[in-house]
Amino acid sequence: MIEISDLAFRYADSDFRLSIDRLAVGKGHCAALIGPSGCGKTTLLHLVAAIIPSQSGEIRVNGHEVEKLNDAERRLFRVRDIGFVFQDFALLDYLNLLDNILHPYRINSGLRLSDEAKQRAQDLAESMGIADKLRRFVGHTSQGELQRAAVCRALVAEPAVILADEPTGNLDPPNKLEVIEILCGYARERQATLLVATHDLEILDAFDLVVDLRKLAG
Repeated sequence: MIEISDLAFRYADSDFRLSIDRLAVGKGHCAALIGPSGCGKTTLLHLVAAIIPSQSGEIRVNGHEVEKLNDAERRLFRVRDIGFVFQDFALLDYLNLLDNILHPYRINSGLRLSDEAKQRAQDLAESMGIADKLRRFVGHTSQGELQRAAVCRALVAEPAVILADEPTGNLDPPNKLEVIEILCGYARERQATLLVATHDLEILDAFDLVVDLRKLAG
């Protein structure tokens, strides 16, 4: 679950401001975050994931009071609780797609790279239509395939919270709907929480909740 209250955030030497009185997304629910570029969608995802520390207010994610975590606790929280689909994918050039998908197991001592995890990676890749591309490296893979690999990586460790920043930005209409259905299906089946930042109005019907950030931000 994600619960935010009385949040206020600004970047130093910038006119940017983000303020949210209240936002809640429950377990098993899928929410889309909309609004124009620059309104704070990516910033909000990064605050929820503790990639950037909050400045005031409360952010509770899967039982953690994120604003109270120290640096080490934030890193552990991100690895254990969060599956993040970054807008720029954040895949590693020196790894093939399979190793990129399984990368959470390489950086978290609390995750064991079992045969079950490897099979889950294979199954996710199959569902995303990239099972035959897993030995390719990032530089030899299309943007759409990289996007789908990034989604697989976000889900492979079975996180309680999935945050996705424009996860359909490089996909054609049939594929983008399929990816959103997979993300929402995962959240509902596993009682996880999904928050997606998007400009794509064509996918909004798939979500339980659509949040216009302009109506939350001051």
